[in-house]
Amino acid sequence: MANITKRGNSYRIRVFVGEEPNGEKRFKTTTWKPPREGMTKRQIDRALTEYVIGFEKRVYDGELAETYKTTLAEFCDFYLSHKKTLSPLTLEMYKSLIEKKIKPYFGFKKLKDIKTPHVQGFIDYLQKPNEKGKTVSASTVHREFQVLQSIFSLAYKLGYIDKLPTEKRRLELPICEEEQIEVFDKDEVIELLRCLEKEPLMFQVLIHLAIVTGCRRGELVALQWDLIDLDEGIVTIKQSNYKRTGEVISTKSTKTNRSRQVAIPAYLCDMLRKYRAEQNADRLEQGTNWKAGNWLFTQWDGKPMHPTTPTKWFSKFQARNGIPHHKFHSLRHTSATLLLINDTDIKTVSSRLGHTKLSTTSRYTHFLKSADREAANVFSAISDQANAN
Repeated sequence: MANITKRGNSYRIRVFVGEEPNGEKRFKTTTWKPPREGMTKRQIDRALTEYVIGFEKRVYDGELAETYKTTLAEFCDFYLSHKKTLSPLTLEMYKSLIEKKIKPYFGFKKLKDIKTPHVQGFIDYLQKPNEKGKTVSASTVHREFQVLQSIFSLAYKLGYIDKLPTEKRRLELPICEEEQIEVFDKDEVIELLRCLEKEPLMFQVLIHLAIVTGCRRGELVALQWDLIDLDEGIVTIKQSNYKRTGEVISTKSTKTNRSRQVAIPAYLCDMLRKYRAEQNADRLEQGTNWKAGNWLFTQWDGKPMHPTTPTKWFSKFQARNGIPHHKFHSLRHTSATLLLINDTDIKTVSSRLGHTKLSTTSRYTHFLKSADREAANVFSAISDQANAN
């Protein structure tokens, strides 16, 4: 609907035609004056209404005509070019989903013609077995649907469509089971660290840092010596390393785009000093083969450790020592739960992990309930012993 503002003897007419990617609203504007003097208010209102209707038609037949012809595939390309906030790996995942699933399914359809039933059909299509008979998990379906939802949200915001066909309340999505958090308990951590003593010093340091700091894998392999203050016992986490298929290892900011400082104990500072001396000896031995850089965890020639190396090494380490398999990321979960169980306040734990919301950290609190139950059982055992006497 046009916005009409009276200015003296004239009228300014504005028609909304969408938004720029930066959120700036776009309008088509014109000015209208009564065609002759002496017109009554009723005559002016009628002539103004006729002009506004005509102006709106011209705008929508011209300015928006191409918008209404846009296909989903064409808009997906526009969408990807404007998603500046996505991390490189997330952007790669979005591109893959769009090219392999969204475009083949209904990329040929015009945006304005895609309705809720079409979206439901896409959701059902995501759940069908592939050529090998395998199906994706409910959480994967939700994650892939969220990409489509984001695409249509931008289309709606920019005025390409008048209604959202991706409203969850009108769709049937598979039910996701609550994500299970894998952690090592205290005894398992002790056994893990005992077995770790037989491993190369670099991996000893890697695992100890993972448990103590709760860093993500990419943050660990992106650590550099100038980010570690061994005198104060402080590690600064401000970057993360990643590698896309066919490309070299790259560095980006942390997941939350914020740096944080995490305190580490004296024993780990001593371990780091010993490891730095060992690495310096390796650097001298390699001579000109050693690549420039100040990375904490490296390949044989000084290049940064590959981001997948911790995962692969940790899996083999567990198998080698008969330790029940847990993902490398479980070390991050373990760090959080050990701190909480040992009375560290949730805000401090959240800060160490680099969470932007306390609600993210609160998912670990159910471990506190089990610890509290174990504490109650201690008193039951004492009571039983007293009664036996």
